[in-house]
Amino acid sequence: MSGEKAGLQSRLESFVESALFRNGITALILVNAVLLGLETYALPAELAGAFLIADKVIVYTFAAEILLKLFVYRLSFFRSGWNWFDLIVVTISLIPAAGPFAVLRALRVLRLFRLFSVVPEMRRVVVALGKAIPGMGSIMMVLGLIFYVGAVMSSKLFGGTHPQFFGDLGAAAFTLFQVMTLESWSMGVARPVIADHPLAWAFFVPFIVLTSFAVLNMFIAVIVDSLQAKHFDEETERQAKATDERALLREEVTALRGEIAELKTLMMSGQAQPARTSPGKDRDMPQGSAG
Repeated sequence: MSGEKAGLQSRLESFVESALFRNGITALILVNAVLLGLETYALPAELAGAFLIADKVIVYTFAAEILLKLFVYRLSFFRSGWNWFDLIVVTISLIPAAGPFAVLRALRVLRLFRLFSVVPEMRRVVVALGKAIPGMGSIMMVLGLIFYVGAVMSSKLFGGTHPQFFGDLGAAAFTLFQVMTLESWSMGVARPVIADHPLAWAFFVPFIVLTSFAVLNMFIAVIVDSLQAKHFDEETERQAKATDERALLREEVTALRGEIAELKTLMMSGQAQPARTSPGKDRDMPQGSAG
């Protein structure tokens, strides 16, 4: 029985890791995405009911997928962060979206993020972004310090004449965020302030240069560096694997040559043995006939 169970588990593992299974789950996620998008429109009652049934079927299919992986991988299932992510998303989908849990109905769209765990290319990007977070945190601290200093300074300088923009610390920070994103910063913020404070440009221009052109570009640099590091690690791993395969093949060829050499030696010794014994047999033949 244990052998049959091990064989079943092996076959199920091959099925779970097959391209057919992965593509099927990906197709279900995409279909679910389309259904969730269509539910935002005013649909006939019959069509809305059909969408609800299809949504439940998809959720139960995802639950069956999780149970199948739990049976195949056992405790090793919980060693992968992506498996934890899938388990949490599917569990949220299984909770009835009624009463105090009505907000979970909106969280059903989180299932679409399962594409990150199913599609290797998307998973690679997410992993690279995760590795970039420590560097991005340092940049966020620098940006936050610049924002705090700028918000306090602008509130002191321009708060009296433009309280709607710089009346307090929070309003000034929000206005500076608008300036950093370059969203109507000139006509909406800077020019009205410059009209009352002609030298205000000496504040806005350095702030934009520091935040929009310098600090924010550091985010891009950190992310690109993380993606390149991820690609380099994968390439290094691929080369190491190829090197190991070549070394294994070299060992197998060497062993095969040794076996061939031993086989040749045995064949040559087998051919030489009759050649040494045949003269003796020829001498024994006349003696036997004479007796």
